[in-house]
Amino acid sequence: MRRIGPAPSGRPGRRPREHRVMKKDAKKPSKYVARQPDEQGFIQYSDIEHQTWQRLIERQLKVVPGRACDEYLHGLELLDLPHDRIPQLEEVSSVLRRETGWEVARVPALIGFETFFGLLADRKFPVATFIRTPEEFDYLQEPDIFHEIFGHCAMLTNPAFANFTQKYGQLGLNATPKERAYLARLYWFTVEFGLINTADGLRIYGGGILSSPKETLYALGHEPERYDFDALDALRTPYRIDIVQPIYYVLNDLQQLQELTEIDLMAQAHKAMELGLFEPRFPPKDAA
Repeated sequence: MRRIGPAPSGRPGRRPREHRVMKKDAKKPSKYVARQPDEQGFIQYSDIEHQTWQRLIERQLKVVPGRACDEYLHGLELLDLPHDRIPQLEEVSSVLRRETGWEVARVPALIGFETFFGLLADRKFPVATFIRTPEEFDYLQEPDIFHEIFGHCAMLTNPAFANFTQKYGQLGLNATPKERAYLARLYWFTVEFGLINTADGLRIYGGGILSSPKETLYALGHEPERYDFDALDALRTPYRIDIVQPIYYVLNDLQQLQELTEIDLMAQAHKAMELGLFEPRFPPKDAA
């Protein structure tokens, strides 16, 4: 791996667990219940839930300019998300269908692996129709509608990103549990926590970063290690969901994601399995 940027200055600190690569473990209960649509397909939310959305989006819109990549910011313009209310899923889907043939799909708070991968393979991005409570405004274990729509859907207007996400779903749908564990690291270091080099400097495209003000500021700072993106390296890199990331991988451009759809990624995963994981850059969880 070739490091780019400064070396880390210390041990990574804890962060809100707002992001999971696979929400997706249906065995773990969630206290949240996804909202159901009425007969017209409209989902009703309370005033407090709309206010939570407004606080979240207005806070994050203050930090993403100059830090998010142009493709993400363009996607936000296309989506034209409301500030004063939670958007209806069809509002988002109508834009995604027009741009890349994707749409969002309403799911419960937690879904199984088969459902998750199957939706992605069908160009449908799963969105749980609940929003965090004010008490968990900065600390949430499962992805809510803000994380999924604000963090991820803007990038799904980009063809290369959209194609890669579908390819990931297709791979995961046919993978064994061990293969999925390795593939999860690729998703983590791209879709969730990916960075990209641009003519204007380092920028963010990963939704796990872009839905978190703390990680948005941290990811471009001096503390984390950053490496040129290499699929095999990403597949071999351990991560933890409950800390800011000590390592990020950096694309040269989004075309690299398109190129990943054109190679045998499962062969890369098998090679990663043979070589084994890199030494973690973080302390064991019980020692953190």
